[in-house]
Amino acid sequence: MARRKKNTPDDNSTLNENVHIENAGTVTSEIITNTLVNNFMPYAMSVILSRAIPEIDGLKPSHRKLLYTMYNMGLLKGGTIKSANIVGRTMQLNPHGDASIYETMVRLSRGNESLLYPFVESKGNFGKAYSKNMMYAASRYTEAKLAPICKELFDDIDKDTVDFVDNYDNTMKEPRLLPVTFPSILCNVTTGIAAGMASSIASFNLKEVCETTIAIMKNPDHVVSDTLIAPDFVGGGYIIYDKNELEKIYATGRGSVKVRSKYTYDKSYNCIDITAIPPTTTSEAVIDKIIELVKANKIKEISDIRDETDLKGLKITVDLKRGVDPDKLMARLYKATPLEDSFSCNFNVLINGVPKVRGVRELLDEWISFRLNCIKRRINFSLEKKRRQLHLLKGLSKILLDIDKAIKIVRETESESEVVPNLMIGFGIDEIQAEYVAEIKLRHLNREYILKRIKDIETLEDEIADLEKTLSSNNRMKKIIISELENVINKYDTGRKTEILYDISDEDVEVESAAADYPVTMFITEGGYAKKIRTANLRMSGEQKVKEGDKILEAVECSNKDEILAFSNKNQVYKAKIDDFQDTKASVLGEYVPSKLNMEEGEEIAYIAVFSEYKGYMIFVFENGKIAKVDMSAYETKTNRKKLINAYSDKAPLAAALYLPEDTDIVICGSNGRKLLLNTASVLPKTTKNTQGVQAMTLKKKNDKVASVHLYTEGEFEKPYRYRPKNLPAAGALPSASDIGEQLTF
Repeated sequence: MARRKKNTPDDNSTLNENVHIENAGTVTSEIITNTLVNNFMPYAMSVILSRAIPEIDGLKPSHRKLLYTMYNMGLLKGGTIKSANIVGRTMQLNPHGDASIYETMVRLSRGNESLLYPFVESKGNFGKAYSKNMMYAASRYTEAKLAPICKELFDDIDKDTVDFVDNYDNTMKEPRLLPVTFPSILCNVTTGIAAGMASSIASFNLKEVCETTIAIMKNPDHVVSDTLIAPDFVGGGYIIYDKNELEKIYATGRGSVKVRSKYTYDKSYNCIDITAIPPTTTSEAVIDKIIELVKANKIKEISDIRDETDLKGLKITVDLKRGVDPDKLMARLYKATPLEDSFSCNFNVLINGVPKVRGVRELLDEWISFRLNCIKRRINFSLEKKRRQLHLLKGLSKILLDIDKAIKIVRETESESEVVPNLMIGFGIDEIQAEYVAEIKLRHLNREYILKRIKDIETLEDEIADLEKTLSSNNRMKKIIISELENVINKYDTGRKTEILYDISDEDVEVESAAADYPVTMFITEGGYAKKIRTANLRMSGEQKVKEGDKILEAVECSNKDEILAFSNKNQVYKAKIDDFQDTKASVLGEYVPSKLNMEEGEEIAYIAVFSEYKGYMIFVFENGKIAKVDMSAYETKTNRKKLINAYSDKAPLAAALYLPEDTDIVICGSNGRKLLLNTASVLPKTTKNTQGVQAMTLKKKNDKVASVHLYTEGEFEKPYRYRPKNLPAAGALPSASDIGEQLTF
């Protein structure tokens, strides 16, 4: 890097004069609104008008510059040429760099599969829109030319159908719009994010768009949805037909369309082949989401998934486990993955330089108006050309009266510059006609040639009259547009790619897999561990292994599809399914429930209830002698919530909790040695989870508390009536000598 020369006193004045900036280095205050107007607004308008929002011809400036360059290079005919060559030439119109120009070409190409009707025919690797990993090759390797449909973009562009403006350095001209012969604005997906606004236009079938345009021109009251069924996307798949939502899009230009993937089931390999996905996602996103669901144990029917995309097209293969219903699995995947997604519509288009959100009918009306103007300009161009030709031929007809005179005038004129004036005087014609006569070759100065030219006068007069009549009649010009649209349909209609599904019920589908139903035994330890062993395997199991210092509290026989409620010491409850726990064996410690259920730091298990349905009661007995009976329905939720707060009262420490499918006798044991035999039917159930309950055991001394609770077993007490109170609360009774013994507590 060159070092800057140190200033000398002699050149200080010159340097300061060259670099002086008024108010440089001073801090000034300015109203924020002025800053926005002076700085942000010009930038925002540049992005809106010159980059992100398409115009009525369906193109953004970058698209238009690229396609026009290719048109000037003669790429509408002949073979392909290197993309790098096209990119270099396009930089004469688009100064934003070769990378952005090439990316624009890639998106417009047939090989990339971004557009329903691509404008660029490609040769080589142009990547795929449905895969972020399938990148396009460098521009020096690929080749391209214009697709045949581009003829409809440039038809009659040399007949003054559109305005031309200077390019960025004023060295050449470029069209402000292209004179498209069909409503391309609705035939290809166009998305763009500007400053403060965005545009998202869905693609529709070419035939349906053209037929709708024709119908509107013939009948202004035509119902758009009668001919324009639904959007059509290049990737295919299915559209979930929603008439109300489509009518909203057609009317306002805003709304969303649900697009569903297409799949087939291969019975021989027991796998699902997904061959079409929504345009809003990629194959990698779909695969990653399915893998995430499998890892989270929400989808259990899948054994493997892989991307088998090849030259034939997209293919995601999902291997299934034995006995899986593929249709039911896909119904769940549609809900839980991008295999079904919504395409959001925001028909924001630049109309006469102003961004406007328009419905389909309004867009087509704007396009018809634009196309009518193109037709008018084309007719005027042809009219002026024919009028000039007629004017020349009328001058030529006067020469027919005396060809020898014309030859004599030319021969006797001494100066070349005097030939035209002398012909004007000799035949009474104007300068343009005289110039035309003077330029006629000597071989054409014969009666036969002149008579042939004069015969064209009548034809030209008829053609001019017809053009003038057409120019003055909107109906005749509309017939021209209709004829062009019909021609476009005949040439380029390829049928719908996206199928439409009618009468699809949007019913709630359980995302998680249905648990298999088989008998298991859940072992719950005092230390908070739980393990699940198939009941059929228990016979072959040895002693149940537990952590040192831990012991098994209970072994519950249940079904694999049952659920558990794990109550913590912080008055919270965590919900899980038995199926969430892995099948294991006696030699395994099991799974630590607080970690399995993502409990908070410091939380420990207070009680685990195993149940098959939300029926019965939860019994909470507190150390202060109160008992609460909560209906199990209080813990049932419509959504798949895994954690509930305020699971039981926090007004007093919890002594014990029990899950009871139905009312039964329980024994409450106090620290003072007294026991109370109580039937839970005597306690009214509550639906409020954190109810404080009612006083059951009277604790007379200050330090007395409830020590434990257990289910009563027949024969536990010799005289049960001694412990059963007539009314609550009650102090209970001290056990007799015959009743003293170890009791199983929970």
